[in-house]
Formats: sequence, C-alpha cells, structure tokens
Amino acid sequence: MTTETPMAGTIRVGLVGYGKAGRAVANVLSDDPRFDLRWIARRQASASQTHDDTGIPVIGLGQRPFAELFENAPVDALVDFSSRESLYAYGEEVGRRGIALVSAISAYSEEDLEYARRLGKSTRVLCSPNITLGINFLIIAARLLRGVAPFADVEILEQHFKGKPEVSGTARKIAETLEVDGGSITSLRLGGIVGHHEVIFGFPHQTVRLTHESIRREAFGTGAAFALSHLAGCDKGFYTFDDLLLRLMRAELMVGQ
Repeated sequence: MTTETPMAGTIRVGLVGYGKAGRAVANVLSDDPRFDLRWIARRQASASQTHDDTGIPVIGLGQRPFAELFENAPVDALVDFSSRESLYAYGEEVGRRGIALVSAISAYSEEDLEYARRLGKSTRVLCSPNITLGINFLIIAARLLRGVAPFADVEILEQHFKGKPEVSGTARKIAETLEVDGGSITSLRLGGIVGHHEVIFGFPHQTVRLTHESIRREAFGTGAAFALSHLAGCDKGFYTFDDLLLRLMRAELMVGQ
C-alpha cells in the first residue's frame, strides 16, 4: 500500500444517512476543523427539517440525484451510514469524480463488496461494518492472539439495543477474521445498549477477554474522522479499517530502529 499527497486544506464531506448513527457522525464532523460538512442526504425529505441542528442542509434522496448534488455542492469525500442500496445510487458518480468513500454499512453482501472493490479502481474506498477505532483495534489484537494460540477456544459475545434484529455485522466480521463459525456468536438484546463486543479465548488454566464498549454513537463519528483523514493520504484502491491501522502500527514499530 503506497501513499500520495493528501487532499489540501479542509476536506469537504457529504454524509449519507441521518438515523441515530448519522446524527452523531454529523455532530462530530461539524465540530472538527479538518472537515467541512457540506450536506446530509437522507432517504426521505422532511418538510419540517431542511437543516440539522448545526445548520447543515438536509436533503431528501428523492429530491435530487447524486450527480446533481455533487455538481451543485462538490465534496472531496462521502461518508455513508445509510443502507446497501445507496452504494449503487452514488457509486458511478463517486468513481467518475474521484470522490473518496467511507462506508460504514454492516449488511453488504459479497456482491456489494465486489462492486465497492471495483470502485476502488477509480477512487479511494474504505468499507468497515463498524468504524469505531476501538473495535478495529480489538479485531487486530484478536487476530494476533488467534495466530499465537490457534488451539484456544473462541467465543464471541455481542450486545445491542432491544430493537436491533440481526446479528451484528461486526460480530460476523470478527468470526470471519478468526475463522470460527457463526455458532460461536452469542447475541443479547437489552435496553438501550449502543454496542458491546467481547472476544473470549479459552486457554488451559486461563482465559483472555478482549472487550469493546461503545458508550455513545459519537464513537462512530471519531472513527469516520480517522478514516477520512488517513484515507486522504492513500492511493486509489479498496481499503479496510485494518489497512489504515496496520500502516500506523508498522510506522510506530519502525520508530527508533
């Protein structure tokens, strides 16, 4: 993985998705001087809300196609917290215009991801089912421990708010990374838990637990900000959050050598 000169100055950003996570991400990006959040696109227009609490325009996806939106309000990067369908709505325009994409959708199929990889031939694309810094560091640590002790038993526990119906995409990614089947995932739905993931390694005579807790949804915003700033220094291509973190870790390991 090589790098090129980052985007100069403030990064102009468009945000797709205005649910609970999207609102939290908008709050973080709006407060970060590295970014200029130009607009927020949501599934349906709202006559009562044309701007968010910080004054950012909120646009219904049915009101204006992405080509027109990008033309009238240009952005350097797009952050997506909506649904898999949106990828196809903006994909061709993102690739054609070289707009960097940070996607935090957990329900992409392999076909969707293959489409995202193809977009990486034209622009910078990062896909991560959970974009918090902590959970991605946990995944790297768990992968390292799995390699050191492949004989250990592995169980994955994920806890989320009462209304979340499916097994979390993050838990599925952890299981895939550690090469354990879905039967090793236990899901709990309790109250208003934002997100809890725990990887339990059972060794003879000892147990190791790696735990990550999302306290507020703004954690997604800080992760998106991290991804945007570091993706700006990458060549065109398809990336995961692991790629960005591992590059930083390698640089840290090289310090002083």
